[in-house]
Amino acid sequence: MDFGRSDDPRVQAQLDRLSALSVPQGRLGLETITALMERLGNPHRKLPPVFHVAGTNGKGSTCAFLRAMLEAEGYRVHVTTSPHLVRYNERIRLAGRLIENGPLAELLEEVLDAGEDLGPSFFEVTIAAAFLAFSRTPADACVVEVGMGGRFDATNVLEPEVLAACGIAALGLDHERFLLAPEEGVPTEPMARIAFEKAGIAKKGVPLVTFDYDGDEAAHSINLVARQQGAHLFARDTGEWPWSISHYGSDTITYSDYRGPNGSRFRCEFPAPSLKGRHQAENAGLAIAMLRHQDRVTVTEAGIARGLTEASWPARLQRLSPGPLTGSREVWLDGGHNPSAAHELWMFMVEHVVIPAMKPFHLIIGMLESKNASAFLNREDQMFSEILASVTVVPVPNHDSHPASAFGPDAVERTDLEEAMLNLPDDGYAVLIAGSLYLAGEALRLNDEVPD
Repeated sequence: MDFGRSDDPRVQAQLDRLSALSVPQGRLGLETITALMERLGNPHRKLPPVFHVAGTNGKGSTCAFLRAMLEAEGYRVHVTTSPHLVRYNERIRLAGRLIENGPLAELLEEVLDAGEDLGPSFFEVTIAAAFLAFSRTPADACVVEVGMGGRFDATNVLEPEVLAACGIAALGLDHERFLLAPEEGVPTEPMARIAFEKAGIAKKGVPLVTFDYDGDEAAHSINLVARQQGAHLFARDTGEWPWSISHYGSDTITYSDYRGPNGSRFRCEFPAPSLKGRHQAENAGLAIAMLRHQDRVTVTEAGIARGLTEASWPARLQRLSPGPLTGSREVWLDGGHNPSAAHELWMFMVEHVVIPAMKPFHLIIGMLESKNASAFLNREDQMFSEILASVTVVPVPNHDSHPASAFGPDAVERTDLEEAMLNLPDDGYAVLIAGSLYLAGEALRLNDEVPD
């Protein structure tokens, strides 16, 4: 866990307290966060309309699109996402601006003092602090990203009265130790269980907007939970919002649904999203559908279009600027760390880097020991021998990470990102830094591109 460091001693004192927190082994449920909310005056019941987003991959990008579209409409928007890349402050955005150090230190101290005897987790304190800050600062909407899973995630303390819409982004296997833990009365097939956990954010009377998912098990789990909770399900696979990316790579993509007058079909062409990758067009579609299938906040087609082109989400297929780490090289950065994220990453690099330049690229990778290195980088696939000029493995700062041997016999180990970059040949090939959001944060810090 990256608890963060701060140059402000007031913030650092509270981050030190946060780093001392741990969750009792095997504890699940919302009892602790509910009790903490009660002691703080239940700030989660005093929020402007909330857009709540779960998923394995793409939930953060969906939140970025939601924020951009809402802000393009002129709304003040609170946002909480995780993890942070460089500074803990990134987790709490108040009415469009990252929380400042002084208010952050006071906020964390208040929450930690209130819950000292409850034994809350790092994430429970963070969400309590975010909701408390949101309740005290005027805004028009909130965007809340689920941390892990959904059913037992601290953000799931949110109640139907404040929710505008819930959404579930792409599904995949991740955090299996927690999300696939044995439990009676839950699905046993892995993807069905993952979908069941994510669908746990569904609430009575609240729109639940979802993709179409591979396999019937995941869709069945979501349908079942939605019915049990009384949520209004709007699934793409039922034709509720047939988002087309057939024009991906051109200047426009097409969205349609049946939310027009008397259920008539609405259809509109929008500009291609600013975030790179085919999967980002999918995430943009989910954000649009969430806005279209709720009635708490009005967003026009013009607001959606502008938000699509202005959305920003660091360390997700981000091309780094020339700087202290990159020099003048073409360097791409991505924090994806599971097989489904890797698939989108490799497809992007092939289509937009390898094919146009007719050259391979250098990979610098660092991955947490708990992640599946072989599934992320399938060296048995012939494609990799053609697109990778070299593989350099670096440790993930302050975390246990895989050694070079996990990535194949020709992978080279370096002590850190700076040494890895310095030892690449001066051949003009592009570079991809990938494998962990924590490593991505280090790259941004070293290149003086701190998210704001």
